[in-house]
Amino acid sequence: MGDRRNKYGTNPDMEGCPVETTLDVIGGKWKGIILYQLFDGTKRFNEFRRINPGITQFMLTLQLRELERDGIIHREVYKEVPPKVEYSLTDFGRTLEPLILSMKAWGETYKIRLNETRTPQGEEA
Repeated sequence: MGDRRNKYGTNPDMEGCPVETTLDVIGGKWKGIILYQLFDGTKRFNEFRRINPGITQFMLTLQLRELERDGIIHREVYKEVPPKVEYSLTDFGRTLEPLILSMKAWGETYKIRLNETRTPQGEEA
């Protein structure tokens, strides 16, 4: 993994809170979504683009490289023309599944709560 600093200025391999380290690895807008989609199985780059039209090619490449660097996903390159590249979770990456699924459940609960508390002005709940 090498000597690198996270956005908090610490080396996640050596210092800081374990929650900080986890957020450094899976944090950001797209990593959790990418991981969630890999629970269903191997995906190709363009599948991610099709499923997530809001992500740019640059950002998807960056997020996939970081997850690969951290040992969370595996990148398999097939020697074909045109080249075929597939992404899958490593065994270590699979250990994030309960965490991501808990985040999904929490997000669903939070959305329901927001919808219940956001009634139009002048109306009673």
